[in-house]
Amino acid sequence: MAEIPAALKAVDRLEITILVDNSIDVFLPSTAEIRRAQIPTDLPWGERKALISEHGYSALVSVHMDEHSASLLFDAGVSTNALTHNMDVLEIRPQELHSIVLSHGHVDHTQGLLGMIKRLGKMRMPILLHPDAFLNRKVILPDKHELHSPAPNRRLLEQENVEFIEERGCSYLLEGMVLVTGQIHRTTEFEKGFPIHYSEINGTWQSDPLIHDDQALVVNVRDKGLVVMTGCGHAGAINSIRYAQKLTGVEKVYALLGGLHLTGAVFEPIIAPTLKELKAIAPRLVMPGHCTGWKATHAFAREFPEEFVQPSVGTRVFIESGSQTAERLN
Repeated sequence: MAEIPAALKAVDRLEITILVDNSIDVFLPSTAEIRRAQIPTDLPWGERKALISEHGYSALVSVHMDEHSASLLFDAGVSTNALTHNMDVLEIRPQELHSIVLSHGHVDHTQGLLGMIKRLGKMRMPILLHPDAFLNRKVILPDKHELHSPAPNRRLLEQENVEFIEERGCSYLLEGMVLVTGQIHRTTEFEKGFPIHYSEINGTWQSDPLIHDDQALVVNVRDKGLVVMTGCGHAGAINSIRYAQKLTGVEKVYALLGGLHLTGAVFEPIIAPTLKELKAIAPRLVMPGHCTGWKATHAFAREFPEEFVQPSVGTRVFIESGSQTAERLN
């Protein structure tokens, strides 16, 4: 039986604030859609609190339709306190969040949960994730060195009043204005996963190249099209976009943001086919961050000279429908 496209509501406006990423550049210029960090303080540079970057990812996603607005957190970064520190600097209040979505279970996207949940206090916060996100993971490098990624501490987080929502399939959040893809179908010939990745399953380490818990977040901006966000994009950038198109029935893609995991010798061979397929999709904005890698990021900048957006912590992506733009200008 064919899948029925999901009833994802089109929003009037989408705002995405990058709270954790691998880099910061305070001199990047702003545009109407890309607004660089403005620290709300009159203190001179050097005395004010500064944003910090780390090898991790987190973003605040806010959607607006008619008079209704709602926000969620997408991932939480690699350290306990970087996320909450940057939220403090930007004067973002976590109490305004509806929920937290984890793109997958790797520690560079989950460790900040501990700091966030403590900051929320007694407020009960639902966290949406794929069941495999609770697996311990590791990468075995060619020199046999192992990099371990412990699973989110479920027991500790549940003690802090967290409600885990485990879902393999797609989910609707914020009254149907946000879609979380769930487990992404792999359809391209070149996006084959992470061959040196392993998971601890039933007490034994097993090869786990596909990282099935990898999921994307999707918003449909009226008159513009889909905005697809990935945490690491282990399912592949093109697989993620195609699955978002299949789930929603919307072909037009306006933006691709997030980590795309095209770094290192394992993934550099698929940079070219990824770019080729993405050029056919023709998004208006491309903002590859976190684990995309130096070579891939520069390739995106070269192949998408008008669409490319350099990532930087504190950046706010502001996408609104054509009618909203006209109304604001009038």
